[in-house]
Amino acid sequence: MSNIQRPQIATPTLEPIVQTERVFKRFSLGQRWEHILLILSVTVLLLTGLPQKYYLSWGYRLLTTPDNINFVRQIHHFAAIVLVLEVLYHLGLAINLLFRRQLSADMFPTVKDLRDAWHTLKYLLFFADKQSAHGKYNFEQKFTYWVIFFAIGIMVVTGFIIWFPILFIQVFPGGIIPAAKLAHSDEAIAAAVFVLIWHVYHVHVERLNLSIFTGWLNEREMRQYHLLEYQRLTAKTSSKTNKKKSETGERE
Repeated sequence: MSNIQRPQIATPTLEPIVQTERVFKRFSLGQRWEHILLILSVTVLLLTGLPQKYYLSWGYRLLTTPDNINFVRQIHHFAAIVLVLEVLYHLGLAINLLFRRQLSADMFPTVKDLRDAWHTLKYLLFFADKQSAHGKYNFEQKFTYWVIFFAIGIMVVTGFIIWFPILFIQVFPGGIIPAAKLAHSDEAIAAAVFVLIWHVYHVHVERLNLSIFTGWLNEREMRQYHLLEYQRLTAKTSSKTNKKKSETGERE
């Protein structure tokens, strides 16, 4: 009786369906809420402020009656209060961290930012092969932060002068009121154009960066856009791991 051998069927190798990727924390929950409130308050301020600035050209179509004007101004003032409270929170948190010596210097400009800007210009003109390595924030992000920081400061100060004119003309000449109106509205338009053209392009058009909403950035983008910060964090993690292993070995 002959032995019959059954044919062996090769079992296909199953590739992993789920691929894991490390992510790095970029923004805290408080920073993300600050950003959302900033977007909402500034948007409302623009929508209610522009019709008042251009009332003689097209704004009168929206502000047809004194009641409408008063209602729009009330909304504008409410959004301004939200913005001022956010500014006070931001400054208060920074001062608190400064006194506790925990304030990060990542957002402050350095000489390296000037070198990076010059290197980026050469890269765009094809005089350099690759971009320079950046830390947690590159020079474009720092420039955006400080432009918006000072723009909001100007709008807050001039906004209070417009809101309480009688209080200020008791101390300053009367010409401060029209000067504040001009500075307030023009600075608001300049800041809006800057954000739409510069900030939105570099963050959401050039590459879709949603870390300010999610709080996290994946490893690939960290290595590509924030290599120095990636190296710092990975070196810190590896040193902690080695220290933990050494402590475990000593206990054994």
